Amino acid sequence: MTTLGIHNTSWIVSEFILLGFSCSHEIEILLFVLFFFTYVLTLLGNGTIACAVWWDQQLHTPMYILLANFSFLEICYINSSVPNMLANLLSKAKTVSYNGCILQFYIFFSLCATELFFLALMAFDRHVAICHPLHYPTIMTGKLCATLVSACWVGGFLWLLTPVTLLSQVPFCGPNIIDHYLCDLGAMLALSCTPVPKTTLTCGAVSTLITFITLMYILGSYTQVLRAVLRVPKGSGRQKAFSTCASHLAVVSLFYGSIMMMYVSPGSASQPEMQKYITLFYSVATPLFNPIIYSFRNKEIKAALRKVLGRI
Repeated sequence: MTTLGIHNTSWIVSEFILLGFSCSHEIEILLFVLFFFTYVLTLLGNGTIACAVWWDQQLHTPMYILLANFSFLEICYINSSVPNMLANLLSKAKTVSYNGCILQFYIFFSLCATELFFLALMAFDRHVAICHPLHYPTIMTGKLCATLVSACWVGGFLWLLTPVTLLSQVPFCGPNIIDHYLCDLGAMLALSCTPVPKTTLTCGAVSTLITFITLMYILGSYTQVLRAVLRVPKGSGRQKAFSTCASHLAVVSLFYGSIMMMYVSPGSASQPEMQKYITLFYSVATPLFNPIIYSFRNKEIKAALRKVLGRI
């Protein structure tokens, strides 16, 4: 049941109910088992890559340092939503406090923004390495790499300050049932006591801006990378460059494809069930696929993973 109490003059709902997936309790148990194993495999996969880069001195290069940070980001990303989703699948109450919901929204989407920045940074790294190979050691220094990594983390959380501030000012007075498995912006704004078009427009503009700016940069970078690779004589160097770029572009396609389907596709906002499954894909499936994609055709990562597994 809901708990109502006036904690602030702008809103009176003290907790929300996350509706989750519209299915029977038996199906929820099956979903719990599926998502639990996916969660564990994601932690193991990304954790193993991060440890492999940490322990193997040969992988202490900018490309692999970025990959290790990206894997750590994926661990944080999946932990921002999946544990709560798993608990709700076994719970009858499925409640989350008002402050907890706002906090989950901020952390989840800040990590999402951080991932967009990281994908752009990884594109920058490959662009410099392939298009300017002679200058790569002097451009992509350890200091610059650390600065850019820090900027991605800080930038992701700063980017969401405006949306979370606006969301915290939205009046909620009931009903308090969020038709989602996490505190999603659209699902929460649908519960506002009064229309909030300025908040909706501003949050939509912030999301669209970061998505298209980073995507355009990645596409522009890889267009130049592809031209540079095609000018390289056929051989092992060309094949390795293609392999590395293909892995990155596969991750970009999975993440951006699902996000754009969610926020750009006409009519998606009126289909809450579709929103849940698309969100599920980019918040649960892509963190699982990414370590597989990056390690599948990378000999250095495979060798480092064998070392890590040998230590366990």
